Amino acid sequence: MQSLKGHFLVAAPELGDPNFIRTVVLMIHHDPDGAFGVIVNRSTHRSIRELWEHLTGKPCKATHPFHFGGPVSGPLIAIHTRPDLGELEVIPGLFFSAARDKLEQLVEEEQQFRLFMGHSGWGKGQLERELREGAWLTLPATIEDVFSEESSLWRRLTFQAGRSIIRKAFRISQMPPNPELN
Repeated sequence: MQSLKGHFLVAAPELGDPNFIRTVVLMIHHDPDGAFGVIVNRSTHRSIRELWEHLTGKPCKATHPFHFGGPVSGPLIAIHTRPDLGELEVIPGLFFSAARDKLEQLVEEEQQFRLFMGHSGWGKGQLERELREGAWLTLPATIEDVFSEESSLWRRLTFQAGRSIIRKAFRISQMPPNPELN
């Protein structure tokens, strides 16, 4: 089994699970016993400031929205670029944190981060079965994509994954960025 930690799971267009329609999941952990990640393209309509002040009663500078990480409840989770606050490095320069003291520091400072309520989880063998069934496309994650405009992320990564599949299937060494211009 190849670990998908540090990869995106991009929901296949046919995936009908309402929790994951048109989602992009950043995989934080994946081993033979299971996997978990967070949906990076499903923000809420509430700000981090509003959520943080409601949960802790403390002020917060972050005004961007917090994200719905998935259907599994759990602690607040942050993805960020601060190595000193990281509990786990997901890809080089991108870190995961769930400890309250680390989250407090992130929301108090002007940092590049996303805060998630809930996460996406799979039990032993479940994700591998879904991959065999074609429910997910996979791509290596990048920091730029994690923090990019989320409204176009699923479409852009689906296109990118499709190009990769075509290149491998037909053994194409180079493809123009836009074949329509050929």
